[in-house]
Amino acid sequence: MTSVKEFRVDEPATAEELGRGAFVFTDDYSVFDWGKMPDQIPDKGASLCTMGAYNFQLLEENHVPTHYEGVRLSDSDEVVDLGEALSADAAPEEMVIELTQVPDLPFENGSYDYDAYHAEADENYLIPLEIVFRNRVGVGSSLRSRTEPADHGLDYDTWPEEVVDLDKPIVEFSTKYEEQDRYLDREAADRIAGTADIDRLEELARAVNHIVTQQAAEADLVHEDGKIECLYYDGEIRVADVVGTFDENRFSYGGQQVSKEVIRQYHKRTQPEWVEAVSAAKQQADTEGVADWKSLCAESPQPLEENVIQVARDLYCAGTNAYVGGDVFDAPSLDEAVSAAGKL
Repeated sequence: MTSVKEFRVDEPATAEELGRGAFVFTDDYSVFDWGKMPDQIPDKGASLCTMGAYNFQLLEENHVPTHYEGVRLSDSDEVVDLGEALSADAAPEEMVIELTQVPDLPFENGSYDYDAYHAEADENYLIPLEIVFRNRVGVGSSLRSRTEPADHGLDYDTWPEEVVDLDKPIVEFSTKYEEQDRYLDREAADRIAGTADIDRLEELARAVNHIVTQQAAEADLVHEDGKIECLYYDGEIRVADVVGTFDENRFSYGGQQVSKEVIRQYHKRTQPEWVEAVSAAKQQADTEGVADWKSLCAESPQPLEENVIQVARDLYCAGTNAYVGGDVFDAPSLDEAVSAAGKL
């Protein structure tokens, strides 16, 4: 189980064969890697499932291999495509997927043992990387503290104080299963990827980014950044997990965020003590070589006010309606939802 969706195994994967299972999306949310927060956002799960399924079908239509098989409605065992589910006036909350092996990643003497991970993985495994793509560099982007503009062929001596739109997306690699994700140089990412080809991972990330960016533009959404995760099976890399949702990626509309970033920033403004404690705990864990940073955190998050939850719900639902080009959810227009979010 993840912090925002439940993971069900129907047929486990083996060293030779993919398995079958499902993501059951919940209305839980997570910010700052905390895991499940103390409240829920209604219809969030159905929103993310709908948007994720829509994107997987777009990828398949564009010959991008994925682990997606379809969606399942709560009152049926039948696996159907998204269009059939929506024609029944029911936004799905369950996505059926192929499963691969996810070996244990040992943590010993202050470091993770990827050799042990791959020794157990054989030729059928979830690649323990996130492949991140950026179409713009926001003012608060970690890229600014880790790199210089010249590293990306940009004609700046230092990072400007405004958002930087990129002519060519930047692709980076970060860890997937470590308690604190860290960005990697290409050599380290290649080693962690195991048998999977690092160039192919970048190629798939750029393809997914292009497709999601085009679809977003049709709804006047700006696709700012995102990531993919992939599995390796029988010599092929397939896009896995969930793609192009308001939790996985960042989108904006008229300069206002339409993503989980709205809730992240709200917590920064209203619960700064908790946000600072999270940051301090992560730094302490890194210094001490401890994997479980949450055990070092002196603060816990507080529930959101009801009006904030309603604004977040409307933003997810209105954004999904706009992205898929339909009235899947009873929600205000995207203009109205974005305006309300901007007033938080």
